[in-house]
Amino acid sequence: MSLATALDFDETRNPWQILGTEVKYQNPWISVREDQVLNPSGGPGIYGVVSMKNKALGIVPLDAEGNTWLVGQYRYPLNEYSWEIPMGGGLLEVDVLESAQRELKEETGLLAARWTRIARLHTSNSVTDEEGFVFLAEELTQSELEPEETEDLRLWKLPLAEAVRMVMDDRITDAISVAGLLKAEKVLTARG
Repeated sequence: MSLATALDFDETRNPWQILGTEVKYQNPWISVREDQVLNPSGGPGIYGVVSMKNKALGIVPLDAEGNTWLVGQYRYPLNEYSWEIPMGGGLLEVDVLESAQRELKEETGLLAARWTRIARLHTSNSVTDEEGFVFLAEELTQSELEPEETEDLRLWKLPLAEAVRMVMDDRITDAISVAGLLKAEKVLTARG
């Protein structure tokens, strides 16, 4: 491995060669495939990829007093409770803003008149192709909650600064929430 600058190499060149691919598992949300590959050094190997059938969406709602909302729920894969920004999945063929607006209403009952996309991210790019987007939602009004049947949610309204402290204290560990809250703080600071 060598240390390089951005000018030293072609970022569009893929050093992996795919020899074959096979879908090992799929459901309505994910597809897991195993690729037979030649790795960057030319050696044979396998690579497993989890392909997501939705875009990941996170929303940092912010009211005029500087408060945000967190959503709490038990996360099955982790076997623990998690506080997160409102989030969910959006169909690949649907505009991410439209899906984010739907998710915010479903999980919090909030509607926002002002939306700003503050982040594009990949959640775990060594194993999944999942692409995520985070929005700052402002000028809020309250409407009815519309949770999905698989969700047992708790809402918590708190100052954005406290939510950021929860990130810094590792009380919020979800990657989209961590990125979204820290990015929202930076965006708001830059606005002055």
